[in-house]
Amino acid sequence: MARPLHIALPWHAIGHGNLGIDALTRSNIAILRAAAARIGREVRFTTLCAAPGDGVVLPDDVTIGPMPSPRAALTGRSPFLSVLRDADLVVDIGEGDSWTDLYGGRRFAFHAGTKLATLALGKPLVLAPQTIGPFASPWRRRLADTIMRRARAVYARDTLSAGYLAGRGLACETGTFIDVAFRLPFARPVRSDGAPRVGLNVSGLLYRGGYRGGNDFALTLDYAALTHRLIEHWLAAGVDVHLIPHVAAPAGNDDDVSLIVPLKARYPAIVAPPRFADASAAKSWMAGLDFVVGGRMHACIGAFSAGVPVVPIAYSRKFNGLFDTLGYPHFVDGRVADTDHAFTTILAGFAGRDALAATIRPGLALAAERLDAYEARLAAILGELP
Repeated sequence: MARPLHIALPWHAIGHGNLGIDALTRSNIAILRAAAARIGREVRFTTLCAAPGDGVVLPDDVTIGPMPSPRAALTGRSPFLSVLRDADLVVDIGEGDSWTDLYGGRRFAFHAGTKLATLALGKPLVLAPQTIGPFASPWRRRLADTIMRRARAVYARDTLSAGYLAGRGLACETGTFIDVAFRLPFARPVRSDGAPRVGLNVSGLLYRGGYRGGNDFALTLDYAALTHRLIEHWLAAGVDVHLIPHVAAPAGNDDDVSLIVPLKARYPAIVAPPRFADASAAKSWMAGLDFVVGGRMHACIGAFSAGVPVVPIAYSRKFNGLFDTLGYPHFVDGRVADTDHAFTTILAGFAGRDALAATIRPGLALAAERLDAYEARLAAILGELP
């Protein structure tokens, strides 16, 4: 009987405080398992990113590996490099949207470094479906091109990223699929009659003006004012308003959970769910709602993939690319719309939520088709391994 294949997973993290990364990780592992089953192989995984929080239950075939450390790598005594040496295949998901230099030189260096280490060790590297680029710096763009040319495969999750890849003229295998989080499992709760239920996926990052608090994403709307306006409107209309946090960060502006407390104090009638154990729990909660407004992309994907009408508030090209790919135009571009326009668009979406639900169905069929194709490509790549 063939030995189990060892797959290293840089920038995947089960139990991550950002439920989007948890969703990507659990979903990509499920797809890789299914791909291995197609060829009759067993697999084991080692994630290489942040450690999980307390109380996280790991699947039997998953080990939590170390975060990459440039200092340890330079000494040659890096546990991260040891995992890569032992791996048969390295599948890097870049936390979904980090394969770019938009987040600064340090973050780019980390993500480029792990890929370069994989290639230096002679391991096949697959970039799982993710946002690719852009790279504003010419030298970073050239380095990214060099890395991707040497990869076994580079896969985009949206049409904008696919266009970027096509424009670079890379010689490696490329493909356009979809965000793997569409495969995230969930349990649909039993519905009961009553008032309409709206989920407001509040983003601490947008509410506080970005990482540095200076309108880092160049929004043309006032996200905090929009949040209050929506809550007040729906509460006055007798709607049940649920706050859906998707990121629990230890500190800083990125945390959604800490935003729930002052909002609940200001609006006691809103529903604040218990802290979600994982991304599947958050998706299951949203599956019981009638409508969702999302400031986090994977919260929007969770609602969409559960068939719940959703109006995303886009703050980067990753939103536009994904929802354009799905043929779903019902989102607010936060870098174009003003607060009044956003408010009107969201209320129109809520009023026409049955029509939005109908628009979701062909998008779900497209997502399923593309992830089946991705699984097939992974099966072919796994079949090349000894």
